[in-house]
Amino acid sequence: MTYVKPAVAEGPARFGFIVSRQVGGAVVRNTVRRRLKALCAEALPGLRPGSDIVIRALPSAATAPFGELRADVSRCLAREASS
Repeated sequence: MTYVKPAVAEGPARFGFIVSRQVGGAVVRNTVRRRLKALCAEALPGLRPGSDIVIRALPSAATAPFGELRADVSRCLAREASS
């Protein structure tokens, strides 16, 4: 699930991550957060500067393969970039 606040400031897009206890224990949550962080770093050049983006990880993110997670994040960011 992705939330985007439109660009109102200069500078690169900023990301925030919500990974609740429903996703798993601390090790699992941190792994999911690190994976999301890496995917967002890849997508950063294609995003509007100044945007604030919050990604909420659902429990299924804990068991999703990296390729599937990449596809989901890319789809969400593309949908938000077009709106």
